[in-house]
Amino acid sequence: CFGSSPAGAAQPRLPKKLDQDHPLEAMPCECQWGLSSLFLGIFILLAAGVFTFFPAFLGMFDYPWYISLCWLWFFIGLFFLAVGCLWECLDCQSGGRWHNAKAREADDDAVAPAPYIMISA
Repeated sequence: CFGSSPAGAAQPRLPKKLDQDHPLEAMPCECQWGLSSLFLGIFILLAAGVFTFFPAFLGMFDYPWYISLCWLWFFIGLFFLAVGCLWECLDCQSGGRWHNAKAREADDDAVAPAPYIMISA
């Protein structure tokens, strides 16, 4: 079994981040909720448009339940698109390794690098 060990064998202690006693700290989530929601919303809207093309222009799948499902997926895509736009516009994303915070900090002690001179032989 995964958690069992032979009798008397010492089990290595996991770091705090991987410790089973702290499941919320097991994996830090640095998800991009705003961008993910934006792209998911656009994808679902496009898919709903493709599936709506058949009953609207070709006369195929002209069933009321099919058209209702197309509207449902359209509104789901619209919801994700709106959430993604709001998330990005309101700057709800917390800083993490994906944000370039060091580049935004003003360095007063910054020195320009020495110019490189190419010597031709």
